[in-house]
Amino acid sequence: MIDPKLKVLQMVEAHGGVTAAAEATGLKPSTVSYQLRQLAEQVGAVLLEPAGRGVKLTAAARTLLHHAAVLDAQWERARSDLAAMADVQTGSFTLCGFSTAATRLLPSTAATLRERHPQLGVRLVEAEPARCFELLLTGEADLGLVVVTADSPPLTDERFEQQPLLDDPLDLVVPADHPLAARKRVVLADAARETWIVGTPGTTYHDLLVTACMAAGFMPDMGHQSDEWDTGTAMVAHGLGVILVPRLARIDTEWPVARIPLSGEPAPARRILAATRKGGARHPVVAQALDLIKASASGLVPAGQPTAPL
Repeated sequence: MIDPKLKVLQMVEAHGGVTAAAEATGLKPSTVSYQLRQLAEQVGAVLLEPAGRGVKLTAAARTLLHHAAVLDAQWERARSDLAAMADVQTGSFTLCGFSTAATRLLPSTAATLRERHPQLGVRLVEAEPARCFELLLTGEADLGLVVVTADSPPLTDERFEQQPLLDDPLDLVVPADHPLAARKRVVLADAARETWIVGTPGTTYHDLLVTACMAAGFMPDMGHQSDEWDTGTAMVAHGLGVILVPRLARIDTEWPVARIPLSGEPAPARRILAATRKGGARHPVVAQALDLIKASASGLVPAGQPTAPL
């Protein structure tokens, strides 16, 4: 119901340019430019201006985006109210989340929703947090589980509703014969001189590890890369380094490693949020999904000492 040209302008803002917005939406840059020209003519204002080799949004464009966010939120509320009045939930419903959430929290939620609403097409998408927000913004997802990163939208972002779900503590994984292996708890600084196995730069895990280590007072010696917990654990087992693993993540028990909880004042953890489009949290299926996710999460991360979300 919202003019799709406004969505194109939103994607230009989100991705910082016409070409990047075209790649994200699957449109040609010429098509994006044409739709923006049409939108500018409709509202009688200049929306883009040159900035170096690219473009930037004008003050008029940002004002228009603010009003677009209000319209989007009102439309989501209308959809939610209509869904609440329906006897049967139909259409489609997409859940998205980062790898651990897509493994530990979302499949059971999706299965239960399918049982409750057999005429509703329920779909799962595994995606990094930035991609989850993009899927929500474009309407390709209805509920996302994300880890807070330096690039996450602020909680005040008028396009989304974000609510804390849980803090997932971090564990240190070392070889079974490592001097720290016999300890019941360690502080992260105890491993400051170790070689670290990190994720690919730009990924959530890479940012998580570097942020945690810097907060503990050191920059990690990044010796190897792995984006999979099992691969990283195999590297640890062969003495190539150590890794941090969130409590929600399972690792293969066949490898001779020790998984040690981290302590501290407070202990480091990653903060997990549930995100929807603004106005979408009151949709009955979203509300049911959140209840199911919270019930699953409550049994996965045991209560303990206070944690510091990263």
